[in-house]
Amino acid sequence: MAHSHDGHQHNHTHGANKKTLLIAFFIITVYMIVEVIGGYLTNSLALLSDAGHMLSDAISLGVGVVAFSFSERVANYRNTFGYKRFEILAAVFNGVALIVISIFICIEAVKRFAYPPEVASNGMLLIAIIGLLVNILVAWILMRGGDTHGNLNMRAAFLHVIGDMLGSVGAVLAAILIMLFGWDWADPLASIIVAILILVSGWRVTKDSIHVLMEGTPSNVEIEKIIQVIEGTDGILAIHDLHIWSITSGENALSCHAVVNGSLTVQESQGILQHLEHELLHMGIGHMTIQLENDGHQHSDDILCNLNMNQEKPHDHKLS
Repeated sequence: MAHSHDGHQHNHTHGANKKTLLIAFFIITVYMIVEVIGGYLTNSLALLSDAGHMLSDAISLGVGVVAFSFSERVANYRNTFGYKRFEILAAVFNGVALIVISIFICIEAVKRFAYPPEVASNGMLLIAIIGLLVNILVAWILMRGGDTHGNLNMRAAFLHVIGDMLGSVGAVLAAILIMLFGWDWADPLASIIVAILILVSGWRVTKDSIHVLMEGTPSNVEIEKIIQVIEGTDGILAIHDLHIWSITSGENALSCHAVVNGSLTVQESQGILQHLEHELLHMGIGHMTIQLENDGHQHSDDILCNLNMNQEKPHDHKLS
């Protein structure tokens, strides 16, 4: 059997992500308090909804830091992969939070369309501009210091901040329209537009996180190419019981049974495994377990799955 991993690089990125989230958390929390007070004093829903989203940002960033801290705990007999899935659970929490907040903002905005209150547009504009600058700073910090593309926990936090940035833009535009034309309805309209954007982001993060929890095939892994590499290796006749999943963001794992010629020596078998470790590592697989089987004693544990796969694909391997 073969097993490999790229833990050093993951730990380095992990530490950078945690530090970046911590810095962003303090900045967002301080300005959130300022925006709540400003939104209350100016009677602006756009500002209050932006402040509410900033609150979710602060919670999101805080949960992200806690998740990274938990995932640093070492593996044990009870949790052999450690606590790395805490990062994915945090991403699910943040994604659902985005959805709930967007729905709440839409409900409040509809009420304000019916009875638009008077808004102190000058104060609203000033606070919204400062909020926009703060969000741009935090987004830059997250992009520069963390893995906002590959790590679901970081991406969820980043999308919170981007949504908040859009909220600030909406509040700025609404304040200008109110000042120039007296369009009080611009305030709830800006809130609804931002809420829809937040809803889309929340849905995507939640869907991707659940996909990881369901141990679906990672999006950055081309499973057909992996099958071709394994089956194309000299000495391997066929593969079955292939599984590819993510332990957490950026850590993909693979396990399978490979049927080999019974005449292979131990040294030849080890050569096959070392070759596959090298090839699969460059295809995004950091953890792998490959069990070699004599062609006279191959077996499968899932007859139903094998039948289904034979109907779907012309390969001689079985995927379960």
